[in-house]
Amino acid sequence: EVQLQASGGGLVLAGRSLRLSCAASGFTFDDYAIGWFRQAPGKEREEISCSSSVDGTTYYAESAKGRFFVSVDNAQKTVHLIMTGLKPEDSAMYYCFITDYWGQGTLVTVSS
Repeated sequence: EVQLQASGGGLVLAGRSLRLSCAASGFTFDDYAIGWFRQAPGKEREEISCSSSVDGTTYYAESAKGRFFVSVDNAQKTVHLIMTGLKPEDSAMYYCFITDYWGQGTLVTVSS
């Protein structure tokens, strides 16, 4: 059974930073995509980052470029999302995913 658990969310002031972490267990394939998406109430899901285990490249959403950074450990199948310069519009539930699996999210709230 594939399980993912995201952690590290919380309430922060605008302009501050936050580090989210996620570990995937039970996933046995060597080729995969791993990353983060978020969803705020009343808004569509937005993919924030997607990293390929095949070539090591990472895609970032335009909203994340220059502010969010991803660290991936393919051996451990863990992914961290370092978010800097947070804005109120970054407030959302953040989920990590590996290929087609995702788990419970972690809530990020940015106050102005």
